[in-house]
Amino acid sequence: MNETEEILTYIYQTSNMGYQSSKDLINSLQGKDNKIKKIIKEIEQNYEKYSKESEKLLNKKDLKAKSIGMMAKAMSKMNITKEMLNDNSDANIADMLIQGLTMGNLELTKHIDNYEKTADKKVIDMAKSLRKFGEEYIEKLKVYL
Repeated sequence: MNETEEILTYIYQTSNMGYQSSKDLINSLQGKDNKIKKIIKEIEQNYEKYSKESEKLLNKKDLKAKSIGMMAKAMSKMNITKEMLNDNSDANIADMLIQGLTMGNLELTKHIDNYEKTADKKVIDMAKSLRKFGEEYIEKLKVYL
């Protein structure tokens, strides 16, 4: 796997997992009165955008978008369900989202640093844009803590 393919696959997997997780989180909050729902919906829409863009680029390069395994997705969904049963406060949800965005940004930064000089500039720009999205929403979520 070359550098462009590796970082593009990472962008796809991260954004696809973020999209699925935020969608699961929204579903678990149906019928509840959380003020944070609007921001979760924005996060979901942004992740969906990055997922589709990266999948399109992978397809252009005749590569198959490899999503995160079913087991990881199932574990994520179970953890969200468990967390929401224990504490569905906006503060707890913001904390979970901040942790997820931070972990994603740390790995994304490693990929950018490793491949910035060798990978396709368009893909690096997409990775930087995804990281910026994460940083912006970490700040937006802090008001709920």
